[in-house]
Amino acid sequence: MYLDNAATTRCHEDVLKEMIPYFTDIYGNASSLHTMGQEARKIIENARARIAKYLNANPNEIIFTGSGTESDNIAILGTARKLKSRGNHLITSNIEHPAVRNTFHHLQREGFEITEVPISPNGTVSVKDVEDAIRPETIFISIMYANNEIGSIQPIEEIAKLADDRDIIFHTDAVQALGKLRLDLKNSHIHLLSASAHKIMGPKGVGLLYFKNKCRHPKLGKFLEPITYGGGHEGGYRSATENVPGIVGFAKAIEIAYNDLEAEQTREKKIRDDFITWVLTNIPESYLNGSQENRLANNINLGFRYIEGESLLLYLNDEGFEVSTGSACSSHSLEPSHVLLALGLEKAEAHGSLRITLGRDVNQADMNNLKPVLKQVVENLRKLSPLAPH
Repeated sequence: MYLDNAATTRCHEDVLKEMIPYFTDIYGNASSLHTMGQEARKIIENARARIAKYLNANPNEIIFTGSGTESDNIAILGTARKLKSRGNHLITSNIEHPAVRNTFHHLQREGFEITEVPISPNGTVSVKDVEDAIRPETIFISIMYANNEIGSIQPIEEIAKLADDRDIIFHTDAVQALGKLRLDLKNSHIHLLSASAHKIMGPKGVGLLYFKNKCRHPKLGKFLEPITYGGGHEGGYRSATENVPGIVGFAKAIEIAYNDLEAEQTREKKIRDDFITWVLTNIPESYLNGSQENRLANNINLGFRYIEGESLLLYLNDEGFEVSTGSACSSHSLEPSHVLLALGLEKAEAHGSLRITLGRDVNQADMNNLKPVLKQVVENLRKLSPLAPH
């Protein structure tokens, strides 16, 4: 049973079916002037328009990239460097994905000053803390839409408006939010938004970056510059031959996600809440990381005292349940999750946490099957733990 849908999702059959012709039949380079090349160009623009419709954006406000990470890098590096003459202060949160966090750390080495605002015990950033962090030289703010580990949903519109009112460019990493929350970018103060296809049953290797009004701010002018250079693809912001099958698959995946978004989120929330309640009731010394209500419908992050999360993951894997301890992008690290430490957990508690993320393939029966297995594995590990009371 695959329960790690925040890391990646299975590619939907309808997505794959729509992609296949662009590997084998219409495989031209979209920059070529011949018939097959121009057919590929039409396909890309059609997909851009389809995606824009679901995000309530203009098609020319969306470029395609190779991943959510690349979209984050273009947004952060491209804006900071473009606007450096106006100031060198940037604001972010202390629970960002490594694609954002490490990019900010890189900018520190370029001479930028960074403020990381903290989160509350329920995992959310305070709008007041962001406001208090703003200086005259602040040029850019990036706060993730929803956290990849604990699922906490941030007050993005309020922070975006705060930034916009002060002529500060605002970016959000919406990789986890896309397809789970309804986004209305035309009526938003968000200037830049990153997303990725493989989190919503689309293909790996394709992401998008939204930029409001084609990267033009009424007072700041053009606020983004490319970070790579080449043939001028995607309006010059992402030079590389476009991934036509991936772009087509992304459009289909968004269509599937948004056509029944509310119904699917209601279904997942019911399964999520039932499982959380069962664990907290039936497994002693267990706890929920983050808020039960203010989180993505598919996200469950639980802690179990006196045991180590990686051991729990491996034992559950042997029983046929595939889960994680946090972000797949930092799974190689032996350090505890920076997100859980930001919540106020001790290192031992952070190491004893487990992330389960639901998806369209997961039903109530699957989670009912996991319950007794999880309880037994936790009990067995505690018997072996020198930290557990015996």
